[in-house]
Amino acid sequence: MPRAIATGQIAFGLVAIPVKLFSAAESSERISFNMLHKDCGNRIQQQLFCPKDERTIDRSEVVKGYEFSKGQYVLFSEEELKTLEEKSTQSIEISEFVPRETIDPIYFSKAYYLAPDRGADRAYTLLAKALEQTGRWALAKYAARGKGYLVILRPLGKGLVMQQLYYANEVRSMNDLDIGEAQVKENELKMAIQLAEMGAADEFHPEQYRDEVSDRIRELIQKKVDGGQEITSDLTQEPRAQVIDLMEALKASLGASRNTAPRAARVAKMPIKAEAKRKPAKQAARKVVAAKSRAR
Repeated sequence: MPRAIATGQIAFGLVAIPVKLFSAAESSERISFNMLHKDCGNRIQQQLFCPKDERTIDRSEVVKGYEFSKGQYVLFSEEELKTLEEKSTQSIEISEFVPRETIDPIYFSKAYYLAPDRGADRAYTLLAKALEQTGRWALAKYAARGKGYLVILRPLGKGLVMQQLYYANEVRSMNDLDIGEAQVKENELKMAIQLAEMGAADEFHPEQYRDEVSDRIRELIQKKVDGGQEITSDLTQEPRAQVIDLMEALKASLGASRNTAPRAARVAKMPIKAEAKRKPAKQAARKVVAAKSRAR
């Protein structure tokens, strides 16, 4: 049974729904390498060094400061830093209900599952069903761990997800990019659409995908652990990007897609073609045998 990482309360109007928060995802274990002393193989220790005094200092001599001008800092005590932090109310205060299509996924940050706390099942289910049937998401504010967050509550299955959002000033604008004003020809667009439709899927199945890079790295590391096998690169140099004929590339892509049609369909056609090829081969074999007989 998953363990809740926090408790909270969904609040809108006079309604309050006690909930428990759970992590919606966990990052795969990060592959990390330690810094070792080359001569003895032991881990090295990092030390705090003051370049002005030219000496190593103890952690107790360290304070935090804010750089308000180049090389100039204002210092803060631990009590002052705590005062600056947002008060953690654990309250998820809904401010408005917005159409789900109005929030672009570019704003999505971390996600958390919400489950009803004791006695809140009915109100929790009511909110989830209301969001599902209206096609709206609840936009809310949430304060925790000394910070204020903008979040949405959205239905998923029978429950609710609290999706943390980036603030508008945290999301970069695509207008800063030089995308150009390329003109697309009608036949090019038709072929591109055809290519997309040939590779279309009705559902997303994330279980079909794995982090192949991490799997490869772990396998190579294990080989070195087991037998000291030296790791050598088998990667070829990637070709440089080059200007291509778009139409020819689309045609080639469509041809490759057709060749990857379902195997059953290809197998069904094989006997006819194979039989057609076998008949001339058998006739030629008979002629060779007959010729040898006459020569004898």
